[in-house]
Amino acid sequence: MTALNENPVTTQPTDDEIFDAHVGGKLSLGVTASLADPRALSIAYTPGVAKVSSAIAQDPSLAAKYTWAHRLVAVVSDGTAVLGLGDIGAAASLPVMEGKSALFKTFGGLDSIPLVLNTTDVDEIVETLVRLRPSFGAVNLEDISAPRCFELEAKVIEALDCPVMHDDQHGTAVVALAALRGANTVLGKDIANQRVVVSGAGAAGIACAKILLAAGIGEVTLVDSRGIIHAGRDGLNPVKEQLAAVTNGSGLRGGIAEALRGADIFLGVSSSQVGEDLIASMASNSIVFALSNPHPEVHPDVANRHAAVVATGRSDFPNQINNVLAFPGIFRGALDAGARRITEGMKLAAADAIAAVASDDLAADRIVPSALDPRVGPEVAAAVAAAARVDGVA
Repeated sequence: MTALNENPVTTQPTDDEIFDAHVGGKLSLGVTASLADPRALSIAYTPGVAKVSSAIAQDPSLAAKYTWAHRLVAVVSDGTAVLGLGDIGAAASLPVMEGKSALFKTFGGLDSIPLVLNTTDVDEIVETLVRLRPSFGAVNLEDISAPRCFELEAKVIEALDCPVMHDDQHGTAVVALAALRGANTVLGKDIANQRVVVSGAGAAGIACAKILLAAGIGEVTLVDSRGIIHAGRDGLNPVKEQLAAVTNGSGLRGGIAEALRGADIFLGVSSSQVGEDLIASMASNSIVFALSNPHPEVHPDVANRHAAVVATGRSDFPNQINNVLAFPGIFRGALDAGARRITEGMKLAAADAIAAVASDDLAADRIVPSALDPRVGPEVAAAVAAAARVDGVA
């Protein structure tokens, strides 16, 4: 089956088209109950609704059946790390969160509501979500700056009894792993024998390193703005210290040049540009994932001179690594299973499901399915729900 947008976007939309599409926002509320006559009104609202509210007051578990909250995802941001824009604040981040909610509905069949908060205090955000908990069934954290995002996600998971995921971390990691599985299948390579250089140690870079380690990759070399992360390096935050203990098995020192020499995979999730000479220094039949937007770490045309497989985060080049392949199905599967949280096993299952959808049409320029492929969401949801049951969180 051919993916819906097999060919990359070649004609970019104009500014007028973009602004016109956002007039009034991108979301509206739909009504599922009939309000066509007085009888219908008395059922949907007063006095009939009082019977339903009274029943829920006696048995709170009935809220899952008689309200939308059980399957409503809250898309939560403080606007401090919006893709390509940085710290632009809550109000300016709302169009992005509206877009995220639209993607949840289109690709996961889930209702969601964007919540942008005028605070960057981790504890205040946690307290806000605890107070709002009766109104939603899951939390998608979005565009929150590192390293605060790690603390915030951990605290929200601890405080709430529902699925929580910071998509900038884990959605990126899941799709990157799926793409790597596709690339390795095309090249006949084994992940256990490969060394990956992850450029960028923010939210996405840390999560990518962790999921690749969980998937059994041979070695991870993590590079931040100060160079290779290694045990004993001064100035590491606690998250980087933990990773320093389980990465860089070769004991490399230096910067991106030393890291990339002889590496099998480059995974870029920072804005740092990488020269052609450094890509050329990698191992033969290398893999380059230059995921920064809107400017990849290395232009695909340049990377293709030396690498066997090249992917970006953009829709106008082949092999777009797009989070929309992951998060709608992950949350749908978690909610379908009644999961209390999203486990590492569920994320790995999502990556495997995405890779499986691409498996019947693999090529060097098609290592993941199209973001518009209608098979992806249902397959990911089913795999995640099954993994939730195996992991005992359903």
